[in-house]
Amino acid sequence: MKTKLTKLFLFLLIINSPIFAQDVTTINASNGDISDNLDLEAVASIFGESKDVEDFEKRLNDPSLQISNLDLNNDGEVDYIRVLETAEGDLHTIALQAVIGKDLYQEVATIDVVKDKKNSTTQVQVVGNVDMYGPNYCITPHYPVVPVFFTFFWMATYRPYYSPFHWGYHPPYFHPWRPYPPYRYHSNVNVHVNVNNNYSHNNIRINNNNINVNKNNNSYFNNNPDKKFDKRNPGVSNKTELNKKRKTSATKTAKNKGINNKSDLQKAAKDKGYKSTGRPVTKPGTKPSTKPSSKPSTKPSTKPSHKQPSSKPSTTRPSTKPSSKPSHSPSARPTSRPSHSRAATPRSSYRRH
Repeated sequence: MKTKLTKLFLFLLIINSPIFAQDVTTINASNGDISDNLDLEAVASIFGESKDVEDFEKRLNDPSLQISNLDLNNDGEVDYIRVLETAEGDLHTIALQAVIGKDLYQEVATIDVVKDKKNSTTQVQVVGNVDMYGPNYCITPHYPVVPVFFTFFWMATYRPYYSPFHWGYHPPYFHPWRPYPPYRYHSNVNVHVNVNNNYSHNNIRINNNNINVNKNNNSYFNNNPDKKFDKRNPGVSNKTELNKKRKTSATKTAKNKGINNKSDLQKAAKDKGYKSTGRPVTKPGTKPSTKPSSKPSTKPSTKPSHKQPSSKPSTTRPSTKPSSKPSHSPSARPTSRPSHSRAATPRSSYRRH
């Protein structure tokens, strides 16, 4: 009985916690989108923390970080993402391509690094693939401290990085892991988004000359045209609008449940279990005036006179002691003591033999 009560208490504690209650605004696996499996803010964050582009590719595929959650070929393992860099004048474009088969690659995003000629500053913009995130899904990170390796891009001796890895040939540090449901992936990857950076979401590209989709590296969507963003989300422009609609829908759902702010959310978590049935539900206001007796009703009201339990046979003892002790001597004594001399027998009667 104790074990059952303990399990029930732990279950109620979990479902009544504020963390559990906040799941009303998270993305469920049932309505998840392909774009939910690669957070471009996390990509922009680790890009600014890398030593160079090669180190960026390592961080992108690090099993301990798990920045990506993409499994486009549905083999039950997260796809390796290779990084390819091209340079032309004051523009460096870094393409992120998921390796999904032999000679099959799917570009998922690009990073544009542009040098402003006027004030010699470097701008960075992460752009999602059109078929995955919709057109013009752009994130511009603002780093409080300019990463040191940005200066390498503008050196005359700089050589762009081109990943040597492909299908069946991965670096030794890469050990594929199983993808998570999107809501769980986002709760994990948020830890790796540097909160000291600012991330601007806009529809304006800093590189107007670069076409986001490379047809030769768009294998997944070429083979699955029904999985493109406009087919998955008709009437939605891009990932930014999709997130806004989700947020609005989640807010409406919360309001329909009487949740208008954080305090209501916590109150709803505490009131779990009191579901409306169309009739007013009231909680008991006071405790019962009398407490039930903790002792069983079959227990005798008075203690038995003897310490021995009633189940043992009682020994019978005389209720009263005898008034006089029995005499150890005979009741009548001879009036005269016997003579200690031999019997009076004439000596003449004894004969010697």
